[in-house]
Amino acid sequence: MSQYSAGAAFRKAMQEESPLQVVGAINANHALLAKRAGFKAIYLSGGGVAAGSLGLPDLGISNLDDVLTDVRRITDVCDLPLLVDVDTGFGSSAFNVARTVKSMIKFGAAAMHIEDQVGAKRCGHRPGKEIVSKQEMVDRVKAAVDARTDENFVIMARTDALAVEGLEAAIDRALACVEAGADMIFPEAITQLDMYKQFANAMKVPILANITEFGSTPLYTVEELASADVGLVLYPLSAFRAMNKAAENVYTAIRRDGTQKNVVDTMQTRMELYERINYHDFEQKLDALFAQQKNK
Repeated sequence: MSQYSAGAAFRKAMQEESPLQVVGAINANHALLAKRAGFKAIYLSGGGVAAGSLGLPDLGISNLDDVLTDVRRITDVCDLPLLVDVDTGFGSSAFNVARTVKSMIKFGAAAMHIEDQVGAKRCGHRPGKEIVSKQEMVDRVKAAVDARTDENFVIMARTDALAVEGLEAAIDRALACVEAGADMIFPEAITQLDMYKQFANAMKVPILANITEFGSTPLYTVEELASADVGLVLYPLSAFRAMNKAAENVYTAIRRDGTQKNVVDTMQTRMELYERINYHDFEQKLDALFAQQKNK
């Protein structure tokens, strides 16, 4: 009996949908909501782990265990293939990168992207980014590829070089990553649609477009990105941003009005929550267990 491969599931999803929409799920509950909405793959953002789970900025402060905790919680309840942001690999050596890859596979992730920023990294859409040498990034990719315990696990190389060194250098770096074994390329903070086309033409491997709000990249549609030969479209924190705004509005209203009555219509109902997490299935099993004990 063949062992299930999350990486194979991710690759299959790419065959079934082109470009593949990959939506950010900040926690296990959101993973279930994304599946209910019809998505075929989901994403865990490093910035989302930092801000959502730790209340910290995305500046390389979170560690491997922080990310693995959220990965496990998501993969325990949702079978959609999960792409995970592993920042720079969580350590300065090939051994750290290898440990990260093996841990991601063990915890049920399907794919990961590793970037070429320095250890004290920044959000990809912020100024002042610093990147490592092309050779150091190639070494990170090689270490990741060599560490795979599942050949289908997807190693995606992200480059932040566009904002630092320009398009030609970014394409050159990405090509070197593909030669080192990267399965896919994530060019960060793209500013023009045609740039994706240039990456796709040069690489001959799937290209990911990060369509994040309030950043450097325009909010291109799936159709526009398909015309530029993009293979995956990422929406890393869309639901997270909406959730945060909604929560802030509710807190403000309760404090201001002394009641939640004025915002109840903006809330998910108790029954809607129960449906989304399959509450009644669990309760029925509990009832059956209690009935069994009473009949003994």
